[in-house]
This record gives sequence, structure tokens and C-alpha cells, in this order.
Amino acid sequence: MSPELGSGRPLLSLPEVSTVTTLRQRNRALVLKQVILAQETTRATIAQDSGLSTASAGNLVAELISAGLVEERGSVSSRGGRPITLIGPRAESAITIGADVGERGVALEMFDLSMNRIDREFRGGAEEEDPERIGADIHEALVALRDRNADRWPTLLGIGLGLPGVVETAADGSQMLYAQSLGWPPVPVRDLCDVGRVPVLAENGAKMQARAELWFGNARGADHVLVPLLGRGVGLGIVTAGQVTFGSRSSAGEWGHMVIERGGRVCRCGNRGCVEAYLGSDAMLSAWQESGGVFEGTGWRAIGALIAASHAGDPAASAIVDDVIDCLGAALGGMVNLTGPERIVIGGWVGLRLMESLGDRITAAIKKHSLSRSGDQFQLLVAKFGGDAVATGSALLPLEALIAADPMSERGAR
Repeated sequence: MSPELGSGRPLLSLPEVSTVTTLRQRNRALVLKQVILAQETTRATIAQDSGLSTASAGNLVAELISAGLVEERGSVSSRGGRPITLIGPRAESAITIGADVGERGVALEMFDLSMNRIDREFRGGAEEEDPERIGADIHEALVALRDRNADRWPTLLGIGLGLPGVVETAADGSQMLYAQSLGWPPVPVRDLCDVGRVPVLAENGAKMQARAELWFGNARGADHVLVPLLGRGVGLGIVTAGQVTFGSRSSAGEWGHMVIERGGRVCRCGNRGCVEAYLGSDAMLSAWQESGGVFEGTGWRAIGALIAASHAGDPAASAIVDDVIDCLGAALGGMVNLTGPERIVIGGWVGLRLMESLGDRITAAIKKHSLSRSGDQFQLLVAKFGGDAVATGSALLPLEALIAADPMSERGAR
């Protein structure tokens, strides 16, 4: 792997060369993605799943082995024939970093090519952080990861950022974050993370949660999925035809700012009646406090205390939890009617808390607020990756860039 990453060439486009060469590169990328998704597979399975001939699949696997991206991993017995060789990603050939960037700090996680997490680092924790402080947190966390993993750092594919807001990508590849709910001005992504020639790619955190669940989690194998993220902010990843939906400017999925009550509660975005104004953690805890609730902090334990008080029969807590479930049911019920999902995969730390004991009630609330036929056609699940979903999905951005580019180029070959 060349340490000289980020040459300035487009990361997500294939080289404009002859049709035959381009087709081969696309097939090579297809095979690499199949191997990474499967973790262990065979040449015959690759050929079957990709529609390639057995000979073509075998040749492409050989090229990826030569590039150091894929390896043979022993064999399994066959029916009467020679043992079948297993193929898997060569984990040590590359690393990728994903960041879950929140308004109160950052969590960076480092993965190998098999998407095994090999290190992590946290920074932040202040009540509110501005873009400059967030940028400093990211830098400090990267330095710590680099110092602990100096021998592997030259194989870094890139850094993916899951950000709290809309991320737009210009024609020249530059990216801008619009975090209206946080009161931030438009922020160039490079101001948050600039590490020279190493590629930095960013997207909305809810979309990155959806990406993680689609590749390796509880959305895998489904073509139509809703992946809500419930935390201090509220977001949604929408999977349509097996792909995360981005819209014309990557703003698709801003479900947290869909109005569900005209003239309702003031939302952090400045509007009234948004989903986030009822389902964000601050909104839930403020309502409980106004009803006389006493709790510590504003995070995981506080939301847990609210739910526990509700289960214990506290009238104020019970009323708030009932309202949260009904609002969540109404907000997701409308999306069920709009998108017709096979699955709804709820994540985010508030979502995880709710799903610990309230999953059946949430399912019933969604069905109550959706058409009866659509409401009978989805399965409600909790995010497999839990609190690691955004960082995991973000780490897939550089990996997708490798796959979308020619894996045999200088970025993919050792």
C-alpha cells in the first residue's frame, strides 16, 4: 500500500479508459466488495453471485491476491472432488478510520480490511462544543491512534466522518457541513479534519448508521429499510432498492425536522413541531423535569431513569414515555406509508434505550399510525452495531472509495 494517498484524483470515479479495461476494473471492484461482505467465500460462490464465469472470477481473485487485498484461507471439503479453497480479505493489508462526530465530542474507531475494530479513541465531553473544538478533538484522537499504530499507519486508506447535519459535496470534491440545529455556520469539512494527502470523506451520521447496518448489520439482505437514529438529535437513513438514499444534495433523510405538529414545540433548527422537538433526548428530559422529575445528567443514565420510572408506575414519567412512543409511532408510521419498508432498524443511544424494553409498544404505535396493509409488512429491529454504528459506517467511506476505484491502482496495490 502506498503511503501517498489522496492524490487529488476523484476517489469515487473509475478511470476513463477503454471499455474493456473499465469493465474489468468494475468486475474486480465487484469481486472485492463481495469478498469483504462475505468475509469468507469461494471462487465458485463469487462467480455465481456476480454472474461472472468461473474462469473470470478465478482470474480476478488471483489479481486481488497479487495486489495483497485478498488471501486464501484454507479449504473445506467438497462432494467427492478436491477440497474447495476459501477466500477472504487480507485484513492486515489496510486500515480505515471512522469517526462519530457529535456536538459534545468525537469517537474514532480504526478497522482493518476485514472491518475488525483494532483500536478506538474518544475526545470531548464538554456540554457544548463549537466546530473549532470538534476539529481539535478529531486531531488529538488521530494523533493518539497514529502513535499507537505507527507500523500500520502507512496503509491507511482514509478517514470517514459521520457528521451532525447535511454534508454537501461540490463538483471539485470539497465538502461542506450545514449543521443548522447546532447553530453552526457552514463549515468546510477540511476545517474539521485535514491530514494532508490522506483522503477525508464525510456524510451525515444517520446515513452512516444505515450504511453499517446495510453492509453488516440488521438491514443486510433487505432492499427497503428505515434506520432511525435517536439521540440528542434525530435522523434517518432510508434504504431504497438496497442503497442508502441521498437525494439531489445529500439532504434526504432529515426526518428529525419533519413537522408533525403545526405550531408545536420549538425545535433547535428554529422551526416548530419537528420530530426532534419531541423525540430528541433534551426534549424528553425537559418535559420530565417540567413535570417534577429528578435525575442526574442528560445522557444514557438519565433516559434510563425516565424509562425505569415509567415502568415503576411514576405518573409523570409514564405520561412522557407514552407520548414519546406515540410520537415515534406517528413519525415512523408516516414513513412506513411513504416508503414501504421491509424492516425498521432503530439505533442511536436513545433508540437503544427505548428498544431495551419498549420494542413491542413501539411496533404497535407504528402500526397504529400507518395503513393497515403497510403496517403488517415491516419487522422492527434494534441496530446491531449499537453505539458503534456511526463510526463503523463512516469507516466504510474510504473502503467504498477503494472498491469504487480500481483496486489494482496504487491506492489498492501493495
